[in-house]
Amino acid sequence: MMSKKTPKMTDSLDLGKVFGQSIRRLSPKDLARNPVMMVVGVGTLVTFLLGLTHLAQGEPAGLDFAICAILLFTVLFANGAESVAEARGKAQAGALRATRKDLKARKLDGDQHKEVAATDLRRGDRVLVKPNELIPADGEIVTGAATINESAVTGESAPVLREARTDNSGVSAGTKVLSDEIVVEVTVDPGNSLLDRMIALVEGAKRQKTPSELALSVLLAAMTLVFLIVVVTLVPFGGFVGATPSYSVLVALLVCLIPTTIGGLLPAIGIAGMDRAMRANVIAKSGKAVEVAGSIDTLLLDKTGTITLGDRKATAFETVQGVAPGTLRDAALLTSLADPTPEGKSVVALARDKGSDVEAAEGTEFIEFSANIRMSGVDLPDGRILRKGATDAIRKFVTENGGNYPQETDRLVDRVAKNGATPLVVAEGNRVLGVIALSDVIKSGIKERFAKLREMGVKTVMITGDNPVTAAAIAAEAGVDDFIAEATPEQKLDIIRKEQAEGRMVAMMGDGTNDAPALAQADLGLAMNSGTQAAREAGNMVDLDSDPGKLLQVVEIGKQLLITRGSLTTFSLANDVAKYFAILPALFVTSLPALDALNILNLANPMSAVLAATIFNALIIPVLIPFALKGVQFKPASATQLLRRNLLIFGLGGLLLPFAAIKALDLMLTVVI
Repeated sequence: MMSKKTPKMTDSLDLGKVFGQSIRRLSPKDLARNPVMMVVGVGTLVTFLLGLTHLAQGEPAGLDFAICAILLFTVLFANGAESVAEARGKAQAGALRATRKDLKARKLDGDQHKEVAATDLRRGDRVLVKPNELIPADGEIVTGAATINESAVTGESAPVLREARTDNSGVSAGTKVLSDEIVVEVTVDPGNSLLDRMIALVEGAKRQKTPSELALSVLLAAMTLVFLIVVVTLVPFGGFVGATPSYSVLVALLVCLIPTTIGGLLPAIGIAGMDRAMRANVIAKSGKAVEVAGSIDTLLLDKTGTITLGDRKATAFETVQGVAPGTLRDAALLTSLADPTPEGKSVVALARDKGSDVEAAEGTEFIEFSANIRMSGVDLPDGRILRKGATDAIRKFVTENGGNYPQETDRLVDRVAKNGATPLVVAEGNRVLGVIALSDVIKSGIKERFAKLREMGVKTVMITGDNPVTAAAIAAEAGVDDFIAEATPEQKLDIIRKEQAEGRMVAMMGDGTNDAPALAQADLGLAMNSGTQAAREAGNMVDLDSDPGKLLQVVEIGKQLLITRGSLTTFSLANDVAKYFAILPALFVTSLPALDALNILNLANPMSAVLAATIFNALIIPVLIPFALKGVQFKPASATQLLRRNLLIFGLGGLLLPFAAIKALDLMLTVVI
């Protein structure tokens, strides 16, 4: 079960297993996946062989073996970074595997059913699930409704309602039915369920390099090749000036000049990005999805549940001329007594707060809301007929009963709508009493979050089915950049395509089958776990909490991934400058005394200079592992501001830190050597 609390890096971390995994990654097959570390690995072998050769010839081999040991630790530290990142996910995978283990299913065959292993189920099979039983496979409820405990997947203990033929019909393997029987149609084959994907993702087994990670890997490989050529040319140059350098020292120079720091940390950064998404209870189907989240230009957000709390609340009663406030208040209460919706309950609460104490008399007949008539109400024993509903529905009701619909009602409706609320008109027989204002409550802090996204260059667009007047009022209050009113699923798809045609990366969320085309079209599609299977399959991320507001957090996680990678790359490249000033003078200072001018660190001797630089090169990787796993602190800013911050902190810091560290190591080595 995943916890909402983010564990510390050492939680559930077996250091022995991490070390063992780092050793196993020394195999040529694993090293070949990372060209930079492969060069370090080859260098380790070369210096070891050079040491053995010098020993056989009776020559000193201490420097050879010292460099060999340091390079070995460099590779182990780099492997350890990736192993630690994966180990954190594997600690979660054990609980997930336990959830899946030994699941059984009642497979339906006509009117009969037989018990089979969950692993034998295939797409299209139907299973019967009874109370207190685990759902054996991902699927859609086709018959019935039930409350389900999804804590094994989401970490939340509060049960949720899932019902057939609604947008909340999707269920996941390993979740528990608490009430009622349901029939579930399996929608995935074995190995492709949400639980299977979660296990694979947290273990890092199926993590593939993202496009920018591949591009950076190619750049690092090219830089490594360039420095390899440069170092090889130093051999004939040394012979020309009469100072052929030690091959072990040349290997040390090569390893110090190539971008070993970012080369060693790059896999860990990618895995940690997916891990951060996982800890936010978001399943990313690939590392690319997390990376894309950091490159989003346009964010499409549904109003209900994302920008607003989702449940409208009665906030005011507006009476027409000649109607006493108490008359409207009491009528609104009576029409809402049997209304089980949050809106209906809020009308009752508001009326009670304003002093209404009426109760339904015996013989009162309640008229439930119907989508056809778009109103509800009561027929009282004394002959009064009370109704509340949409403007056009009440207008029709009043006129059909021989009354007049006053123009003042339209003015009240417009005023309520302009304030961002939804108007409900209340009538008694053929007379309009007034309007109830149902307000969408804007989520706390949402305006500030949109402001942060704007600072990052992300455009926010609210999509709603409300009329343009109401939509404009809510958009202004929430602080979004734009809005689309009276939107249809087709319009969502058209908006995404239009934005993409203009070169923008688009993200959106959805939970229904009608959202599937737009989720598939968007660069980042965040599907709700409570939604339909079609929506979950179409999106490239699934929010286990089914919280529409999570889309904002996902964008921040993606931004942090890109910022972390850029920051550590800048730091790594800046490191090379200091190591250049440490090793290069040590190579040729004997034959070319003028090179001593480059010895700005005033290092004691060539041997200590080489060892100090190489030791620093190895130690900086484990020092930066916490940064790679936790991520560089995220602060909303423009691309220019981020570049300036990177250069100032990680560029200048990466340039100055090695000078101080190498000098300190040199002083310690002079005592030992």
